[in-house]
Amino acid sequence: MNGTSLAAYVLAGGRSSRMGRDKALLPLAGRPLIEHAVSKLRRLTPNVSILGSRPELASFAPLVPDLRESCGPLGGMEAALTHTSQEWTMIVPVDMPFLPAALLRRWAGGVLRQQGARAGIFIVDEVPQPTLCLLHREMLPLLSAAATQGRYKLYPAIEEAARTLAHRRSVMLEEVFLRHPWTQEDALSLFEELGGDGWEGDRESILTPAQRAASHLWFENLNTPEEFAEALQHLDALDG
Repeated sequence: MNGTSLAAYVLAGGRSSRMGRDKALLPLAGRPLIEHAVSKLRRLTPNVSILGSRPELASFAPLVPDLRESCGPLGGMEAALTHTSQEWTMIVPVDMPFLPAALLRRWAGGVLRQQGARAGIFIVDEVPQPTLCLLHREMLPLLSAAATQGRYKLYPAIEEAARTLAHRRSVMLEEVFLRHPWTQEDALSLFEELGGDGWEGDRESILTPAQRAASHLWFENLNTPEEFAEALQHLDALDG
């Protein structure tokens, strides 16, 4: 397995109302958040695109517009799975700049090695994080059906799609939907438990000391000016 079996998309369609300005273009360490996200994902795969239709983002990566309006993140995921020719798709929010590429690489390698897996997310401090997910192409018709029926809540839509696939195969939901439990207190040990990355010869699955020190920020969304101000104190923890 290598990075060409995976497509990656930046979820960048939010309104940024709490921040008071466009988060995707918010500069952090001299580069907008969208550039940080695209650059990070290109360390995993050459197949990187941006979910959205805003022309000001087109210079960073190809744009993939939603297939239908007002569906929220579910609409972006439907568009990504329709757009890609790869077996697996990774979705990453634009406002999680401290997610290490090393973490994403190890996680993806583990999920893609599970033959029966069709979706993967993290459960961070007991809270599901469905906007950061790995989705197999078999999820597309079921997520499209959820969107058509107006079932836009993301986690229930992913869980129900995975449950349907599990029922079809007469297997447990846990074999199809990999929900990785994560706590901020045990972040570093949990990172090590993810094991090998699945990309032979890769040396980018190791954290820097600054990334280890900022593990409490890995899954944090930058939603407010206050959260952005804290981010400015940890610029050395960003992927290079």
